[in-house]
Amino acid sequence: MDYLQFAQEIMTSAMNAGAHEAEVLVQTGNEFNVDVRKGEIETLTQASSKGLGLRIFVDKRMAFSSTTDFNRDVVNDLVKTTVQLAKAATRDRFNGLPDVEKGVPPHLDLFDTDVVELPAERGIEMAKECERAAFDFDPRIKNSHGGGFGSHSGTRVLANSNGILYSNSGTDCGISCSPIAEQGEEKQVAGYWSSNRFLNKLDAPKDVGVQAAIRAVRKLGAKSVETQKVPVVFDWMIGGVLWGAVFSALDGENVHRGMSFLKKMIDKKIASSIVQVIDDPLIPGGIGSMPFDGEGLLTKRKVVIEDGVLKLYFYDTRTGRKYGHEATGNARRGYSSIPSVAPSNFYLQPSDIDPSEIIKGVSNGFYVTETMGQGANIVTGDFSIGASGIWIKDGELAFPVQEVTIAGNMMDMMRNVDQIANDAKFMSTIVTPTFKVAEMTVSGR
Repeated sequence: MDYLQFAQEIMTSAMNAGAHEAEVLVQTGNEFNVDVRKGEIETLTQASSKGLGLRIFVDKRMAFSSTTDFNRDVVNDLVKTTVQLAKAATRDRFNGLPDVEKGVPPHLDLFDTDVVELPAERGIEMAKECERAAFDFDPRIKNSHGGGFGSHSGTRVLANSNGILYSNSGTDCGISCSPIAEQGEEKQVAGYWSSNRFLNKLDAPKDVGVQAAIRAVRKLGAKSVETQKVPVVFDWMIGGVLWGAVFSALDGENVHRGMSFLKKMIDKKIASSIVQVIDDPLIPGGIGSMPFDGEGLLTKRKVVIEDGVLKLYFYDTRTGRKYGHEATGNARRGYSSIPSVAPSNFYLQPSDIDPSEIIKGVSNGFYVTETMGQGANIVTGDFSIGASGIWIKDGELAFPVQEVTIAGNMMDMMRNVDQIANDAKFMSTIVTPTFKVAEMTVSGR
């Protein structure tokens, strides 16, 4: 099927049925996932999917519907029903498509034919190889939650009655391992993973397994510590837990409803001067990269925090109109949902400092490698999260720590960031390198 033509035809049908504005999103995809445990396949999935989402506006009244059935009669009935639903909906003067001129979406190198053509047998072997490397690394790795490999390819087509007709395709793949280390009666589990849009840019399966094993073994003998205020270093793998809450607090809807600790903070200093935060959907090959957003807006790089000063909030078309701001091109959606604000590649700018140098500079502190829970309150900025990691003594990683809680306020955390490392890995939509906060409360025994 020619999905570009299909989307245009559905949009035209909607306008002929009485819509004042119409938008069609068509998504298609293929995925492969395998999980192995102790060398045996536990689950294996190969699936194809497709779906169509339809937004209709009639006199600023909106209705949305979706389907996975592309039969023309089914779709025609969906169009007619959705138009009628829009006519019966509540009027909202901020509703409608974005008022933008169409352009040419940039090419961002998001598709890898090697991912699409990878034989299932090779994907299975990569998962097994990853887990096997963890077992081979140390005799104390005696069990496993498994190893896994997954890949996905997909295409989206967006057409609307303002003349937008965009399409882009992308791939992604990932490998992970979660071994269990045992010593006497003690058991410790840890994980490691790698993801990329390109198969040849993934970490080698063996390296993923070894890193997972290292993280599991070094947790053996973990204990709690006395409650104290110390410097806290956040590993690159878990920094996004806190900065994800920062993004939520920058959602324009949350801000203007008074549901964000960052309300009324534009052009004010909210973080230390070394903090630079970027949202960049135009990074070639980036996991969160997108040439156009879920409403058909061409995307752009945005400086969110500059030298510690907040520069913007995030808006989709509706919230931008409602609060008098330009949409930021951060609308995300699938075919079964309406657009909402989400990060693209939202990251804390790395420096040129090696993480080991940060550790060396701490005489007594906590290196956090895992967190439990999502304990951030974006209204107040207060947070409390369970954590485990390694205690730092005289610049060295001294002993493993567990059963502690890190508590504080997001604003205080950002203002007390005093070192940022160079090890950011762009494997998700929220990315941080290892970073250090000058002082936080670590609550233990």
